[in-house]
Amino acid sequence: MDFLVQKALDGDHRSIARLISLVENESPFASQIMAHLYAYTGKAHIIGVTGSPGAGKSTLLDKLISSFKGMGKKIGVIAVDPTSPFSGGAILGDRLRMQDHALDTDVFIRSMGTRGSLGGLSRAAYEAAMILDACGKDVIFIETVGVGQSEVDIVKIADTVCLLLVPGMGDDVQVMKAGIMEIADIFVINKADRDGADRLAAEVNIMLDLYGKKAWRPPVIKTIAETGEGIDELSKALLDHRQYLSKSDEGKKRFYSRIKMEVEEILKREIAKVVEERWKECCNDELISALCAKRIDPYTVAGRILGDIFSRG
Repeated sequence: MDFLVQKALDGDHRSIARLISLVENESPFASQIMAHLYAYTGKAHIIGVTGSPGAGKSTLLDKLISSFKGMGKKIGVIAVDPTSPFSGGAILGDRLRMQDHALDTDVFIRSMGTRGSLGGLSRAAYEAAMILDACGKDVIFIETVGVGQSEVDIVKIADTVCLLLVPGMGDDVQVMKAGIMEIADIFVINKADRDGADRLAAEVNIMLDLYGKKAWRPPVIKTIAETGEGIDELSKALLDHRQYLSKSDEGKKRFYSRIKMEVEEILKREIAKVVEERWKECCNDELISALCAKRIDPYTVAGRILGDIFSRG
C-alpha cells in the first residue's frame, strides 16, 4: 500500500486512479490512505461547476481545461454523475465531452456516482479531490450532477463555485430561489448567443444588488462554451477569486469550516457503520413481528440500539 501511495504522490495516474477506487469502494485501507495523504493537501484550487442539466457544464469544462493547461497548470476533474441503480457506478460518462484531454499526462479525469447523495455529491467525491490535491494537481474541477436547488453541497468542498445559467431554460426563475444565489462565487451565463442572455445577466445583477455590498461581488460572465467565447474572462475571474480567498478573512473562514466538516463527516460515517452492524445483529423475525403488530415502535427499538452502543463505549 505504501508503494502505491508513493507512486500516486509521484504523479502516476494509474496509481491515483487505484487510490480513488479504494476510497470510493470503502476499502479497509481507505482511512489509512487518506490519513497518509492529508499532510500533502491544501495546495490545489478546488473549483465547483454546477448548474441545471443541459447548461453545458462539460463543454465549458473542456475549454477551461485547455485554458489552465496553457498556464502550465496540472489539472484534475471529478465529474459527478447520477449513480446506476444496478452497478452503483456513474452512468452519464461526462468524460466523453472531454476526450481531447483523456490521454494528457497533466490532466486526470474521473467520473464518479452520487451514491444516493441528495446534494449531488458523495463523500468519495470530496476524498477524490483531496487525493488529486495531494498528488500534485494545481486545479481541481468538480462538475456536479445538476439537480438544482439541492446542489448546495458543492459550497462545502469547493474554494470557488461557478453557477451556470442558460437563457430560456427557466434559469431566470431558478436563480431567484433560496440557496442558489448564496452558493455562487461566479455566475456564468452560458450559451450567451441565445435570446434573453442580456436580460438574464441583468436579473442576476439586480439580485446581487439586493443582497447588498460584500467584499467579493460575484461577477456575471457571458460565455459560449462551444466556441470558447468568454473563457479567458472566466479563467481570469477564477484566478481573481483564488487570490481574494488567499488574502481575506472569508478564505480563512471557509478553510476552517471545511476542516470542521471533514471531521464531522468522518464521525458520521464511522458511527453509521457501527449502528448498521448492530442493527443487523438485532434484526430478527421476532422483532419485525413485534413492530408489525405494534407491540413496540421503531423509535424505542432505535433508542435501545443506540443506548446499547454508547453504553458499550
